[in-house]
Amino acid sequence: MSTPALLTKDNRLAAGKALRDRCPRGSHGKVVVGTGGERDVIALIEASNEDRLENLVPVRHGRMLQSPFAFFRGGAAIQAYDLADTPTSGIDVVACGDCHLLNFGGFATPERNIVFDINDFDETSIAPFEWDLKRLAASFAVAARSRDFQPDQVREIAVESAAAYRETMHEHLHYSVLESWYSRITKDDILALFRHDAEALDRSKKIFAKAQRQTSEHVFEKLTTLADGPPRIVDQPPLLYHPHDPEVTDDTIETFFAAYRKTLPEERRLLFQRFRLVDVALKVVGVGSVGTRCYIALFMADANDPLFLQVKEARRSVLEPYTGKTPVEHNGQRVVLGQRMMQSASDIFLGWAKVPAGRDYYVRQLRDMKMSAQVEAQSPQTMRSYARLCGKTLARAHDKAGDAAAIAGYLGENDDFDRALGDYALAYADQVERDYAAFSKAVRSGRLKSDLSENELATALR
Repeated sequence: MSTPALLTKDNRLAAGKALRDRCPRGSHGKVVVGTGGERDVIALIEASNEDRLENLVPVRHGRMLQSPFAFFRGGAAIQAYDLADTPTSGIDVVACGDCHLLNFGGFATPERNIVFDINDFDETSIAPFEWDLKRLAASFAVAARSRDFQPDQVREIAVESAAAYRETMHEHLHYSVLESWYSRITKDDILALFRHDAEALDRSKKIFAKAQRQTSEHVFEKLTTLADGPPRIVDQPPLLYHPHDPEVTDDTIETFFAAYRKTLPEERRLLFQRFRLVDVALKVVGVGSVGTRCYIALFMADANDPLFLQVKEARRSVLEPYTGKTPVEHNGQRVVLGQRMMQSASDIFLGWAKVPAGRDYYVRQLRDMKMSAQVEAQSPQTMRSYARLCGKTLARAHDKAGDAAAIAGYLGENDDFDRALGDYALAYADQVERDYAAFSKAVRSGRLKSDLSENELATALR
């Protein structure tokens, strides 16, 4: 049997470097929203609202109105449209697709250790590596401005996210394929990162301690009642309630979880069958996800032995119209595959299924020791360190599902690419502020509805 010749790391490094000829690294800072077609940000928002639950669309708009950063979080489809016309090297990876700074965080591994990683994959797809990095750098620029940091601090923070990504890719040149696959960022790595920032170090320790309590048992105490017999999820409308939906019946729920169970590895099927379904409710989550169908399902193995699963609708990735690339047809499977490919460790209950009405969903545990950054409390020094942490984490994920040698060859060892990403991030933050103003105007005019009262709306738009 003949075997193909191996492409060595040196070959792939050289091939990546050669890509600079057709896509110079400095070009990434020059094109922000592209030049093709008429750009209508309100039309993009309206298109992204299609097939969402109509009663929750005003909630989505209300959350996006809170600030330009909240608007940015809900605008993955807008930036995807803009990225489609920006320069790319031609190096594709399994991409997160919505790689903003709050889609990173800590969570428990199957061994019950906390790791730091990307934690949202609703938009995952095959895409240019630059797209994730540009959304990440832009998110830091928008967030830093929301904290009223100085312009030079804003730029430095955005640049640091790109610099950490580039430096980590060069570090991973020395990893074997399996070393890259097994690599992870641990609690100790995070504490070491903040060792020179006493305030951030203390805050991180408190966040870790809080995360240890975020388990199904803790959620059970907060969200359920035993007043009328078996435990029930307590309605907290409009954000948590039992829906009157023909798609959500005893029969469809039973059919769904039977199909979901088949997507689990055999030993986890045996684990899952020890639990019995008790209740299902609809829960509003996030900013960009508001209005998509998301349920929490309570299972019990015994009177004091709960399991909460989140069942979340998986729609087409916002990247797909511009890449045409998707690894599988089932969007729930796409999300699960992207998560398993990019994360260093994934939830043992990750799976997917389709409801009889035809919608795709994926399943994971709810709040399993999850922790997230508190951007509103970060100093410039802390946000700079956090930008490095996210850049490093993204590089690890892209190497696991891509090729560090090709990307490192393209990025090089100087800071040309980092500075270009800084230019892009600042220019895109300007664009986000213009788009936020247009969005606010559309809400004022009544074209877009929000759930905010007149006083709340006046405060948000002040």
